[in-house]
Amino acid sequence: METIHIFHTNDFHSHFEHWPRIQNFLMEKKEFYRSKEDEFFLFDIGDFIDRWHPYSEATKGRGSIELLNKLGYTAVTIGNNEGVNLPHEDLDHLYDLADFDVLNANLFNANGSYPKWLKPYKVYSTKTGTRIGVIGLTAYFHHLYTLLGWEITEPIVELKKWLEPLKKEADVIILLSHLGLKDDETIADHFPEIDVILGAHTHHFLEQGKEVGKTLIGAAGKFGHFVGHMTLNIDEKKAIQNKKAVLYEYKELPAPKNELEQVTAFFEKGKELLNHQVTTLKEPLLHDPFHETNFSKLLCKALRDWCQTDCAMINAGLLLGSLSGVVTTFDLLTICPHPINPCVVELTGRELETILVETNGEELAHREIKGLGFRGTVVGIFVYEGIRFENGRIFINHTSLDYDKTYTLALPDMFTFGHFFKEVLPHKHKDYLLPEFLRDLLKWELEKQQ
Repeated sequence: METIHIFHTNDFHSHFEHWPRIQNFLMEKKEFYRSKEDEFFLFDIGDFIDRWHPYSEATKGRGSIELLNKLGYTAVTIGNNEGVNLPHEDLDHLYDLADFDVLNANLFNANGSYPKWLKPYKVYSTKTGTRIGVIGLTAYFHHLYTLLGWEITEPIVELKKWLEPLKKEADVIILLSHLGLKDDETIADHFPEIDVILGAHTHHFLEQGKEVGKTLIGAAGKFGHFVGHMTLNIDEKKAIQNKKAVLYEYKELPAPKNELEQVTAFFEKGKELLNHQVTTLKEPLLHDPFHETNFSKLLCKALRDWCQTDCAMINAGLLLGSLSGVVTTFDLLTICPHPINPCVVELTGRELETILVETNGEELAHREIKGLGFRGTVVGIFVYEGIRFENGRIFINHTSLDYDKTYTLALPDMFTFGHFFKEVLPHKHKDYLLPEFLRDLLKWELEKQQ
């Protein structure tokens, strides 16, 4: 009976404070199982990189490739943080020095070819000749990928196409899925020929995996809180006789002696690389999530000017701190770490009024949110440019709001993903301005003022 060990990580999001323990643990496991002559595979299922951390921002993710190389990852797939949060050129060269395979079946160049650094699947052979076929898929953010110069296709369509050759070439089929648990369960239900799904994207964790039909699904949460481990027992006919899944919790892993030094080094290296002076402020730019300040007004003005719209709005919770004196690129990342892009929406006066009335609600300002690219805590109050409230009336650029007129509104893209302003925004066309993040607009505005 052949024993195959599959270790997996997902949605690490550049939480390097957890990396030293994970690295030590995986290196020890790799040495241990290879000493027993068991097979060892190591996969990452995407969103390893997140540009909130100075080391990831400064290296545009390439620093993380060194870490994956050092541990000897077998293969990775990409998540949306690699796919749509990096400019085209940076993603196209992210894996230039990778010693592992990048597997994804549904991402293409604009001309329909696969990038040179990408394969839809690969078949690995064990010492006894068992063929392990591994295929990758990533979440279908079609519009965003197109804006960045990529083509992305519907993942199930690609899965159907590539499963045919995989079934002929492989004894065991593994899917690296950055699609989310719901999609993973659907795939397991409809494609029983897939033996293992290693999941990601929705930050779920499955302590002992989840069996759906003949398929075992595994997932290791987020931020390096867990490391996943699946064990497959293969008989002489190359059939799986047993499979099981476990998770190892980060806080239970032994800490290396120099853990703090390693964690600090990631941060300090990123800070050093981002030490580019943007401007010198004569007066401080102040931060307050529950009051309008000169800083929140500045960001809102930058958003409107960049997008060239009739009006703009932001939530003050986007700014996580104040600025004073010499301002560097590192400072801008610290106070605005979100991978959030500017967005423009066309609205009638009546639709705009509906949104603006909702933004004035006390409950929304204190709402805590996670995800959608937001790296802060609370929404905060809304701040406006080109919009004024007076005696129960709304004015757009000093003119009373006209219900029948069409207005262009600039706003952070986090409000357009279906969780806010549900009466209006989900049904409207959105123009996303990529690849710039809001901190890039801040930098542009500060340099312009200087």
